[in-house]
Amino acid sequence: MEALYTASATATGDGRNGHVRSADGVLDFDLAVPKEMGGPGGALTNPEELFAAGYAACFHSALKAAARLKKVTLTDTAVTIDIGVGPNDKGGFQLKATIEAEISGVDETTAHQLLETAHQLCPYSNATRGNIDVQLSLA
Repeated sequence: MEALYTASATATGDGRNGHVRSADGVLDFDLAVPKEMGGPGGALTNPEELFAAGYAACFHSALKAAARLKKVTLTDTAVTIDIGVGPNDKGGFQLKATIEAEISGVDETTAHQLLETAHQLCPYSNATRGNIDVQLSLA
């Protein structure tokens, strides 16, 4: 694959309680382990939130592309992605994703078709397919 764009970011400090900065400086902030995972939590983000935000934005673009491919006009849409992290059965950790799409102005069958097509188009979905549990639903 020839990359059309490459993003670059560097993590420093203490990993999940460290700092991240993108190569272009647009992202530049501290991280904190969530309270649910034994950390301080608070007003700092974490890798799962960053992954959820990126996946949601990318999937939303894929949903719009799916609509264009199927010649469907969408009026009001949103995508919410929840990323869960927990222990796996091998002594490490794994992720799971729940994707919920709000698609108004089309019937339920069309909405499901668009959701499934977006899941095939989205690079995040393609990267995670077969690696993590992903649940799709309509709001």
